[in-house]
This record gives sequence, C-alpha cells and structure tokens, in this order.
Amino acid sequence: MMRIWPASIVLCFSLALPCYAVLPLVINTWPFQDATATAWKTLSSGGSVLDAVEKGCAQCEIDQCDGSVGYGGSPDETGETTLDAMIMNGDTMEVGAVGDLRRIKNAIGVARAVMEHTKHTFLVGESASVFAENMGFTAEDLTTDKSFSIFTKWLQGNCQPNYRQNVSPDPSKSCGPYKPHALPQQRWRHQLIDIHAHDTIGMVVIDQAGRVAAGTSTNGARHKVPGRVGDSPIAGAGAYADSTAGGAAATGDGDVMMRFLPSYLAVELMRGGVDPSVACKTAITRIKRHFPGFFGAVICANTTGSYGAACNKVPGFSQFPYMVFNPKSNVPIQETVDCI
Repeated sequence: MMRIWPASIVLCFSLALPCYAVLPLVINTWPFQDATATAWKTLSSGGSVLDAVEKGCAQCEIDQCDGSVGYGGSPDETGETTLDAMIMNGDTMEVGAVGDLRRIKNAIGVARAVMEHTKHTFLVGESASVFAENMGFTAEDLTTDKSFSIFTKWLQGNCQPNYRQNVSPDPSKSCGPYKPHALPQQRWRHQLIDIHAHDTIGMVVIDQAGRVAAGTSTNGARHKVPGRVGDSPIAGAGAYADSTAGGAAATGDGDVMMRFLPSYLAVELMRGGVDPSVACKTAITRIKRHFPGFFGAVICANTTGSYGAACNKVPGFSQFPYMVFNPKSNVPIQETVDCI
C-alpha cells in the first residue's frame, strides 16, 4: 500500500474560490498517469525530488507517451527520431539538458548525467550521444515500424506539413532539397501543424520541505528539420525550478514558446506572491499577444503546494488536461483547465 505523507495544508484563495495547498506534490502536463504515479512512488519511497522527476519522465519515455515522448515517434525530415530533455534542481539551480540526442532512449537520464558528471549545462547532437554511451547508456535504434510508417506517408504526401518557409521549391507543395528564396513567400503555416505532435511531458515535484525540481522529455516536433531543438530542454522555457518560489513547465509549440521563457516568467511571478493559476495565465497571455494562434500550455506550482495551469485556445484545443498527485487525493488525479 502506498504510504500517505503527512500533509502540510495552507489555505489559499484563487479567483475568489478557496483551495488547499498540500505537500508533497507531483504535477505534470497531459494525462500521463503512469508517469505521475511513478514520480509519486519514487518520492514516497524516500527518493529525492530529482529522483522523482527523472523516474517520472523516464516512465513516459518507456511508455512512448502519446507518441510524442521517447523512441519511435516524431520522425524528422530524414525519418530519424531524436530526443530532447532537461532536469533542474531548484535548490542548487543546477541544470542538465540534452538536445537532438540520437540512439539513446533514456534522454532524461542523460540530462541528469550532464548535470552531475560535467560542469556543463547542455549537450547536443552526436556528441551528446557519444557522451551518453561513455556514461554507460545503451545505444539502440530509436526507429520503430510506427515511426517509419509516419515518415513514409509523409514522403508520399509531398512532405506535408513541414517547417520550411521562404525557400524553393514551394515547401507547401513539394519536398526538398530546398534553396533560399529571394523574397518572402509567406509566414509560417501554423494551421498545418498537428497540435498532438507537441505533447511534451513537463513535470514539477515539490517535497514536504518545499524542495523543488522540474524536468521535461520529448521527441520534438514531427517532421522537424534535422538538428532542430525545441523549448523543452531549455531552462526557463521548457521548465524551471526554484525552491524559494516554485516550479513550472510548458508544452506546445516550442519554436514560439522558447522566445518568451514562460516557465521562468511564471516562477518569477509566483516569487512575488502571484497565485499559480494567474502566473500561468500571464505567461500564456504574453505569448498570445504576439502569436494569437500559437498552441501551448503551462503548469505552475508554488512552494506551499498550490498549483494551476493555463492554455491558449485554438481550433481543436479548448481545454488542457494535466495530472496532479498529492496527499489530499492519494491517487493520480486528472484535472482540466479551460483555455483562454
């Protein structure tokens, strides 16, 4: 039987409605319940918040959550699956991250190895994969029958959709190779991008003492240009943790969201006493002001255990589901927020 933690309960008010902030807390993007349960089990078994984040995100890598985390998903323009991940210690402000990781399934584990076994923060590409192999991670093919099928159908459909612009031949009608076009043809075609190809797992864990850690893992945008790294492994964009304030994590259109550092903004707002739900909404609203049609969501939690989420409303996406586990529920609970 899972041990029930002694609850630290703080009465709070959000949007004039009372809520109870409880510690410890696990919160993550999307209805990835097994990841939530794994993180909670790790924490309640004596693991640290870093252990909980790593194990929780790694569970999604194993489960290939929604095809957007782990191996066998989101092939790039050449058909290869590559991974991005990061982990952050809110006590020490240390970060480990990897981008464009090839051949290694446990991206969040490699990110932690970067944090603990180097003085660096971020390793990318083939060199990150070699580092992982040297650290004892197993090299294996990340392609599956499913990801190969996705790639094949994309090629047969004239490489639609894709992320090219201002090139020739016309990227809306044909595959490359592409060359720069002298005059701008059009803005990026957001409406052609499948929002379900961006389901990063972002997780925040806070223990009984208020220690915070956060992390992310994803296989990135489907049909991305080879070498592309999104927001997920970037501290302050994909996730951010500070044990004096709280933690936040983002999911969605990383190429847009990384420009606004929504996770960092949300944590800084919570540092000033802003309610987590309001902090999340503010982070989303700032992006929406410049890119009203962007797809994205943010989860936020402060060091008392109060939490919230927000998302941008676009066609086909009017609500955002996320997972919460704390002593109040003692089971993983899916919550939903209406997008703004």
